[in-house]
Amino acid sequence: MSVIVYSTPSCGYCTLAKDYFKKNNIAFTDYNVAVNSSKAEEMVKKSGQMGVPVIDVNGKVIVGFNQAAIENALHR
Repeated sequence: MSVIVYSTPSCGYCTLAKDYFKKNNIAFTDYNVAVNSSKAEEMVKKSGQMGVPVIDVNGKVIVGFNQAAIENALHR
């Protein structure tokens, strides 16, 4: 399973998303798009959005912290 979180340090919803994955023992890769411009560009290409978080679960892109959509993508 592949989970990628595109986030910024000052984003509260990003923190909620990362805490959710940690609490549920789901491994994820976090990219800080505030400092990593290539990952910021990748995020915009995937989502069409500049806002964070953008969460990619096995290729399913979720914009924002939408727990129901995340659980659906994780097949929980």
